[in-house]
Amino acid sequence: MRNKNNKHLGIEVEPELHRKLHYIAKYEGRSANGQILYLIRQCIRDFEDKNGEIKEDKDGN
Repeated sequence: MRNKNNKHLGIEVEPELHRKLHYIAKYEGRSANGQILYLIRQCIRDFEDKNGEIKEDKDGN
C-alpha cells in the first residue's frame, strides 16, 4: 500500500535505458522502482560518506 507521506518522482528515460534498468532489476530480484530506490539510497550513502550527513534545512527540506 502506498504511503501518502511519500513523495512521487516522475522521470522520463529513453527506451534503451528503461530496458536495461528492468533487466538489471530483474537480475537482482527487484522491481524497477525498487532498483531505483536502491540506487538513490546508494548514491546518498556514498555522498554522505565523503561529505558528511545531509541535514534538514530550516524549511524542512
